[in-house]
Amino acid sequence: MSAPLFPFTALVDLEPLKLALELAALDEHLSVLARGDKGAGKSTAARALGALLAADAPFVNVPIGATEDRLLGGLDVERAMKGEPALKPGLVSRAHGGVLYIDEVNLLPDHLADALLDVVASGVHVLEREGFSETQQARFVLVGSMNPEEGALRPQLLDRFALSVDVIAPADPVARRAVVERRLRFDADPSAFVSAWSGEQEDRARRIADAKRHIADVNCPPDVLDYIANAVCERGVRSLRADLAAIRASRALAVLEGASAVTRAHVDAVLPLVLGHRAAASPPQVRPPSPPPPSPPRGSKPDDPEATPSSGQDRVFPPADIRGPTLATPSRSAVGQTTGVGGGRRGAAIHSRSSETPVEIDARATVVHALASTGLARPRIEDLHEKIRAPLGGRRFVFVVDASGSQAAHQRMRVVKGAVIGILEQSARRQDEVVLIAFRGASASVILPPTRHADDAAAALAYLPTGGRTPLAHGLELAAQYVTDSTTLVLLTDGHANVPTRSDDPWADAVQAAAALKCPVLIVDSEVGPNATGRAGQLAETLGAGHVRLDAVGETSVVHLIRES
Repeated sequence: MSAPLFPFTALVDLEPLKLALELAALDEHLSVLARGDKGAGKSTAARALGALLAADAPFVNVPIGATEDRLLGGLDVERAMKGEPALKPGLVSRAHGGVLYIDEVNLLPDHLADALLDVVASGVHVLEREGFSETQQARFVLVGSMNPEEGALRPQLLDRFALSVDVIAPADPVARRAVVERRLRFDADPSAFVSAWSGEQEDRARRIADAKRHIADVNCPPDVLDYIANAVCERGVRSLRADLAAIRASRALAVLEGASAVTRAHVDAVLPLVLGHRAAASPPQVRPPSPPPPSPPRGSKPDDPEATPSSGQDRVFPPADIRGPTLATPSRSAVGQTTGVGGGRRGAAIHSRSSETPVEIDARATVVHALASTGLARPRIEDLHEKIRAPLGGRRFVFVVDASGSQAAHQRMRVVKGAVIGILEQSARRQDEVVLIAFRGASASVILPPTRHADDAAAALAYLPTGGRTPLAHGLELAAQYVTDSTTLVLLTDGHANVPTRSDDPWADAVQAAAALKCPVLIVDSEVGPNATGRAGQLAETLGAGHVRLDAVGETSVVHLIRES
């Protein structure tokens, strides 16, 4: 007997997500993407929806690293070994009539995500393997969840999710307390908690079941279709999937509310779910508002020229034209331990090859080769095949840029910006992400959250103002939140830390924050002049990081991020 699930009706402060899931329960074409904070209830809500459907409705969780055969189906190796080759259904077929849930959907290989969304659109899965073909019914609610800090979905894949919800953990203390109290009561006695909510659960389940029977009867008048088309065009969305999703979602909402026809009010209620992830990204702000002048931080000196920044001192420098180096990121150290990309995580199996000493045996290919060669399902050494896997995705480049007043000297910020853009152009690949963090004044801030559009990073840099103090430690602490097991961090600074975060020593705080970074690091040293402290170089020495002087960036073809021992 399966363990009780948290009741859907007991969820607190998740109304947009609950609405999206209910609409998807009425129309399986409405796949749902939940993006947002860790621990905000995305997975709990998805599982709760499964309990709200029919009693025998399956809830299938797709594990990270699932192979194509396990997800979509493949050759049944056990039957093939007995001389009875046949196809074995995958998770997609098992989810028919229920919910297929993918946590961290942004880490699912693109070709598998594309295949899943094709199945959602058609409701049918055609499985073809090794000369066999089988058509399977696959109508289910597809729910994906992700934390944007761990990676983005490419726009083409994002568009194929019908609805999207940004899930934010409640900031209201009353709501947070309600969430915690209900969870504690559920954990203490799940059966009693579920029983206490059974009345509302049954009412909601009956309402959804009844609405699903009548959804085909709901009319969508021509003027509503015009209203949807105009709304989509006004937001700059070109994909026709947006119009179809808006029509389906508004029709589902209408039947859920007992209406016989879709109205503009229904459309207005679902448009944020339909267009939130499709609308064209807003351009970077030309001049982000500067924070009010802060009080001098602990440890600052009254005569420090950066101690009292003001917005009037801020300057914007255009980037210089610099050809940056390619970043060499080793995947393993000399002793065989993972030190760079991937962290040991394996990607999707994309093909197999013959090998008498396979690292990871491909049982299907091995058996098929034996059958083709001998007619018997008895593999020999020469029949062995191993799986060849592709990485889960590209790298994430986190750029931490010193935008303090010291970078204005001799227009040094022009070179700093040019170096960042140069490195992006030389090192970025199609699947790479970029995060841009700038530190200046009293604190650091995220100028550009994770994105695969290098042009966005270049635009954000172009308008980045320069001025104020140097909160190096805070910049590194903020960057640590965006470090994954496939991250490369590029720090551009002169090392003149003068804003502490943990103690009275800004430099000690910066060293401590840098030591917490568990990823390859490149430090681009922008310090110049006869009174150079050499602290950026010291920081690189402490971390064993790559180090290059700013004035040499354009002359360096390759920078090794991990120093050879």
